[in-house]
Amino acid sequence: MTEAANSGARSSNEWETAAQQPLATPDLSTALPSLEVDDIPQQGVPVISFDRVSKVYPAQPNRPALDNISLQIYPGEFVFLVGHSGSGKSTLVRLIIRELRPSSGTITIANEDLGSMRNWRVPYLRRNIGVVFQDFKLLPNKTVFENVAFALEVIGKNRNVIRTQVPEVLRLVGLQDKLDKYPNQLSGGEEQRVSIARAIVNRPPLLVCDEPTGNLDPQTSRGIMDLLERINRTGTTVLVATHDREMVDNMRRRVIALERGHLKRDQQRGVYGSDV
Repeated sequence: MTEAANSGARSSNEWETAAQQPLATPDLSTALPSLEVDDIPQQGVPVISFDRVSKVYPAQPNRPALDNISLQIYPGEFVFLVGHSGSGKSTLVRLIIRELRPSSGTITIANEDLGSMRNWRVPYLRRNIGVVFQDFKLLPNKTVFENVAFALEVIGKNRNVIRTQVPEVLRLVGLQDKLDKYPNQLSGGEEQRVSIARAIVNRPPLLVCDEPTGNLDPQTSRGIMDLLERINRTGTTVLVATHDREMVDNMRRRVIALERGHLKRDQQRGVYGSDV
């Protein structure tokens, strides 16, 4: 988990050069018998591991939001999490960032057991997980630069680091000419790019996106997904929870499909629906 902190000095040129290098396509093995699933290739220690995880909310004790979920996501993967409303996507995301605790089972993030993690450790966990939301969650009274810088300020980065890293990451997301603009002066796509810049400015090894294109038109959505692909090619693991069927079908990345809290499908080059 400390590797992300050590990577803070990585230059924008290194990021942009790495973004042009595609990841190697892993070999696929035999299908697991219990699911419509391709065997996920082993690539070292999983970034995310769910082992028989269930989550039951008190208001619905007889209907688990997640029921006996086991999955692993490895370094450098780009994964779509799909399913209808109520399938358990948001619960899974909230478990990853430890907004929730599982009712049973084990969740590990980069070998750290979230169940046994002390509360004071949670902010340190979240420093290593960039999170992007559908509604951007930008601070309206701060400029683009200040919104992104705020993510570094709250973890105690000094001014020299902030002055260096914020312009670099804004160049990466194509907003180098919007530093002094406020959120209400931006388009929806630009606001989402600021949100992504804020999520990755500390160089986290894991980026989790919850419906990042939900409020955007198709052309803008494509631009956001292109950006997420570039970030993924730098080595960042990307998990995207989405309803965007067309985007998932076009990109043909790994797809994890949930249905009523159950893991129904896990395919290495999947589509939104069950047809392959």
